Amino acid sequence: MDYKHRFSDRVENYIKYRPSYPKEVITTLKAEIDLKPKDIVADIGSGTGLSAKIFLENGNTVYGVEPNEPMRKAAEGLLCEYDNFISVHGSSEASNLAANSIDLIVCAQAFHWFDRKKTKKEFQRIANNGAHLCLLWNDRKASEPFQRDYENIIQEFATDYNDISHRNITNEIITEFYAPNAFKKMVLQYEQHFDLEGLIGRIVSSSYMPNEKDDNFPQLRNAIVDLFNAYKQNELVTFAYNTILYIGKC
Repeated sequence: MDYKHRFSDRVENYIKYRPSYPKEVITTLKAEIDLKPKDIVADIGSGTGLSAKIFLENGNTVYGVEPNEPMRKAAEGLLCEYDNFISVHGSSEASNLAANSIDLIVCAQAFHWFDRKKTKKEFQRIANNGAHLCLLWNDRKASEPFQRDYENIIQEFATDYNDISHRNITNEIITEFYAPNAFKKMVLQYEQHFDLEGLIGRIVSSSYMPNEKDDNFPQLRNAIVDLFNAYKQNELVTFAYNTILYIGKC
């Protein structure tokens, strides 16, 4: 399935169970690039609007560029209270944004899906003079015992996880994309807390996992129940993330 369509049947779980981003993302960008409320932000691969929201709350005008119609429509509903959110049917390779119009390009949990050569050309077209780029991921903490066992379940049941994981994006790839400009890598902390229903929803929100319609779902559910029972405290488990930012001139 084309990446632009593979989340179409995951939207409800994506909205409910995918992590947002720590408010320190905004604090960090204010300190590193002097982000101001007047700056125009392009959120490329904006999905259901999780990343756009923290910039909207900062007062920025945000163009949410998303090729997947169900996800884009979900963002339009969830962010309808923000007059400064503009939903755009586009992609990283063809954003449908005006040339030289953007102060900050953000790619949250999305860059690993892109055609990097075409995307870089498009980013250079829409960026104004002095614009910045922030690549952003919530990365599960591999050092946590719960997260290691969760990863083992993914490896057992996933389809193409190892092929499409954001962890395939190496430092060399990041360096090449920012070149000739430099970038800074920064790491923040973030957590989610799930009951059993939430933990099941969290794993099903991933496009590489069986969903409720799949023949393997009962076995996956049993594995998640066992994981939850092994680690729950007060009927909750903690999902711990390193929120990784790459910040530099576009």
